[in-house]
Amino acid sequence: MTTMTQTSARFREFKMPDVGEGLTEAEILKWFVQPGDTVTDGQVVCEVETAKAAVELPIPFDGVVHELRFSEGTTVDVGQVIISVDVAPGSDEEAPVPAPAQEPVEAPVSDEPKGRTPVLVGYGVAESSTKRRPRKGAAAPEAAAVAAAVQAELNGHAAPAAPAAPAAPEAPVGRPLAKPPVRKLAKDLGIDLATVVPTGKDGIITREDVHAAAAPAAAAVAVAPEAVEPVAAAAEVVDSTASARETRIPVKGVRKAIAQAMVGSAFTAPHVTEFVTVDVTRTMKLVAELKEDKEMAGVRVNPLLIIAKALLVAIKRNPEVNAAWDEANQEIVQKHYVNLGIAAATPRGLIVPNIKDAHDKTLPQLAAALGELVTTARDGRTSPAAMAGGTVTITNVGVFGVDTGTPILNPGESAILAVGAIKLQPWVHKGKVKPRQVTTLALSFDHRLVDGELGSKVLADVAAILEQPKRLITWA
Repeated sequence: MTTMTQTSARFREFKMPDVGEGLTEAEILKWFVQPGDTVTDGQVVCEVETAKAAVELPIPFDGVVHELRFSEGTTVDVGQVIISVDVAPGSDEEAPVPAPAQEPVEAPVSDEPKGRTPVLVGYGVAESSTKRRPRKGAAAPEAAAVAAAVQAELNGHAAPAAPAAPAAPEAPVGRPLAKPPVRKLAKDLGIDLATVVPTGKDGIITREDVHAAAAPAAAAVAVAPEAVEPVAAAAEVVDSTASARETRIPVKGVRKAIAQAMVGSAFTAPHVTEFVTVDVTRTMKLVAELKEDKEMAGVRVNPLLIIAKALLVAIKRNPEVNAAWDEANQEIVQKHYVNLGIAAATPRGLIVPNIKDAHDKTLPQLAAALGELVTTARDGRTSPAAMAGGTVTITNVGVFGVDTGTPILNPGESAILAVGAIKLQPWVHKGKVKPRQVTTLALSFDHRLVDGELGSKVLADVAAILEQPKRLITWA
């Protein structure tokens, strides 16, 4: 749903929309535009990540970007203004003054004609007489000197003379130029960008510049060597080594939602998992034949396609397995449709988009839907709607060389089928030991909905179809 506000005839604001089903916030991953860029109706201006997926947001009007209200990496509530656009550039109407509640985002400034003054986003036109508030970190050298004096007194030494305060660097004209990630790095390290010497093109401060400024700053804050006891010095080395051995990664967005969903599922639905090992040699032969079939031209054919079709046929033969548990009303909700989920590993974590009404699709249609689903997931373009409403899921752990596993149910679903690696193994076939293509299937199900008999029937039907694929015709 597009959300925008018209602040005047000239300037219009675009708010963070609800890009999912009842989501309340999203993180801005990347801006594709900067202040001064021209945008057109429908142009994607940023990418955001919700608890379900990464989504690209298009702007609903034409104009010139006036301001980006939030920097990359910021989590924004639905309904907050994220960008304002000048829809009538060149007009004499005065620009609205934004509230400086969030750190502004600034675009790198290229060489400008002398007659133009750069506009600092969120601050208006830069002035040479602009004064900067000293950061809290500016008092760090003085605090270090006091600490050194106290420590020296305790050790029986004379307090060292306080070092002369370094001369304040000449304040640069206007606001230092730096990209949002560099500003965040400087903020985290307590570095005032006004004191950093830029080495980037057009006077832009780089990450290396910030690190270079942080090194002497850390040395200035350190306590005088004679005031430090050996034990304290050793402790400092241990802390430094420990920090180098660990990395802390904030859990948010898709990964946070996955963690919460899996914990909720594991401790809410009573899981039962059953296993079966099956000879899939004939299925592999069918896959090879379908790849040469003209009816399947242009679509991807692989064992997962046949396994998905086998599961759909097994559900048709045992429809009670396709259900959901309604805790509020203490009811079992029987589903007369199958939205088949396919677990997909992405850089942002495991997601489970589903093929809507998979039970109604022919084999070529199912193949096309599978191919589109996988491609979209790998590109990070899966929409929240594509992951909602699933009924059963398939997870293919075999692609990692794993034999099988005990999968956890996708919340709200009744069953999940894990497919192991297909390997050439010795197998008794027609009374003789022969090399055959073999795999192991694992079916986890909600024991409130599915008892042992029903779960066993579904798993046995899938195995029987994979062993004799002609059953896809006779059973369908």
